[in-house]
Amino acid sequence: MRRHIPGLHRVAPNADDTLEGLFLVRVERTFYRWHPRKPFFTLRLLILEPKEHAGQTISSRLYCSPKALWKLSWFLRDFGYDPDLLGREEIDEKALRDLRGVVRVSNTILNGRCFPNFDGFAPAAEWEELSTTLVSMERQCEARDDL
Repeated sequence: MRRHIPGLHRVAPNADDTLEGLFLVRVERTFYRWHPRKPFFTLRLLILEPKEHAGQTISSRLYCSPKALWKLSWFLRDFGYDPDLLGREEIDEKALRDLRGVVRVSNTILNGRCFPNFDGFAPAAEWEELSTTLVSMERQCEARDDL
């Protein structure tokens, strides 16, 4: 049996479910997943700031393949991971828990599904400066749009 449902083809993914931008976060959970070509860590980050998103979580992957180690290293350094463990090239999943930092999140749509990407990191101490810079840039863009 076929049913006609008007407007079905116009339904877009819910934009409210996707988070993009800069966030002050805390590492809530990490899981290492082995894959023959692309091993990765799955990170679940709890948003602390901005207040309108506080309490929400973002989950994504950081790959451990040779080409992607630079990004994992960037994350570990900026989130304050133990430099002694980092120097020995060891990652302790328990030591990652509760680390804080700033993450830039964007989204990629692949095969109709939306996936968050961690595009950049910064130490938590830089949150105030980064967030005020971002707000002033958004205001400048809005002023240009009004012209």
